[in-house]
Amino acid sequence: MLSSDQTGKTSTSLSQMGPFEDLFKNHYPFVCNILYRYVGDKSKVEDIAQEIFIELWLKKDQILIHSSLAAYLRRMAVTRALNYLRDSKKHNWENIDTLDMNLKEDLSQQPEAIRHLEGDEMRIKLEEAIGKLPEKCRIIFSLSRYDELPYAEIARQLDLSVKTVENQIGKALKYLRNALAESRG
Repeated sequence: MLSSDQTGKTSTSLSQMGPFEDLFKNHYPFVCNILYRYVGDKSKVEDIAQEIFIELWLKKDQILIHSSLAAYLRRMAVTRALNYLRDSKKHNWENIDTLDMNLKEDLSQQPEAIRHLEGDEMRIKLEEAIGKLPEKCRIIFSLSRYDELPYAEIARQLDLSVKTVENQIGKALKYLRNALAESRG
């Protein structure tokens, strides 16, 4: 059932989007892939994904989707992944390594380096290399590249300085360039 809020935006109730079983079958892998980019542990990913779908089931009559279901699930998965990482106490954000100032040059080349990655084999190698990044670096890189968040928003969400985010992106790009260069020969 479509409804409108005070701003005139239409929204759809989750319960009106068809059988929940279909929603689960069609979107569970999508949610798991998003979670895996941040968490990196398959068993934890499955636990978090199941918690997400349990909440969706329990609140299906209350949840209103204002954009697309995929966008709603992506935001929910990212939020849950970040909450898990924050609560897991495995992170000590104060001890993030700092990098030299010459990484500014690496930052200016990032769009071109990512754009030139073509072919399935190269994408697979890239995903493997991203998976090998240190956890905090992988999280920051994923928020920037996959969720397209600006550095300031990443810094706000993770309670970091923008400079730390810049350094971590630079560190990730340098590592990824080296890993891909090694894989080419």
